[in-house]
Amino acid sequence: MSVPDSIGAPQTDTRRIRTRQRKEDIASKAAQIFARDGYANVGMRDIADAVGIKGASLYHHFPSKEDILFAVCLTVTQEPAETNLPLLDAPGTPTERLSSLVRAHLVHLNSRRVEYIVGLHELASLTTEHRAVIEDFRRQYQRRVRDVVTAGMRTGEFTVADARTAAFAVTDMLNGISNWFHDDGEMSIDDVADTYVDLAVHRLLGAPQ
Repeated sequence: MSVPDSIGAPQTDTRRIRTRQRKEDIASKAAQIFARDGYANVGMRDIADAVGIKGASLYHHFPSKEDILFAVCLTVTQEPAETNLPLLDAPGTPTERLSSLVRAHLVHLNSRRVEYIVGLHELASLTTEHRAVIEDFRRQYQRRVRDVVTAGMRTGEFTVADARTAAFAVTDMLNGISNWFHDDGEMSIDDVADTYVDLAVHRLLGAPQ
């Protein structure tokens, strides 16, 4: 007897959500282990033990350790591209849109700080195909920032001479907080975001206060 769509669809959606959440949990835990012990020194059994599942269950979600690393890297490339870049298409001036991106970028990076560090140091461990996907998301992000900088130069809001170099400088500045920021420090991530909007958008790009 077939299950009516009205009953089967919600159940299917629930299973899909649970599966996605489980994969995210595995990738998050694996990132912590990769950051602590190094990708090369971690085995699938180590990850399974850390997550609290059997090895067979782990392989059900990820065929290989490299696939887990790829998932980790996507959280700091595909994820911010999908969540942050729409801010650059929102209403407002280039200064306003880029300021929103700076804030969102820092908040997201802070939430994924361990994953970012792993992606930075272990990128070479990805297959050529997976590495190309990651690099494509990075180029997309960089290109969209450059486009808004260019728009700001045309309106006279930004005083920099070269949009491409300026975009690299902005994103490098933002990504750099992974090296020093901690939630238990003197500044909150919102405080850092306020400071970085001033540094990146107003001082580096030359937008008026």
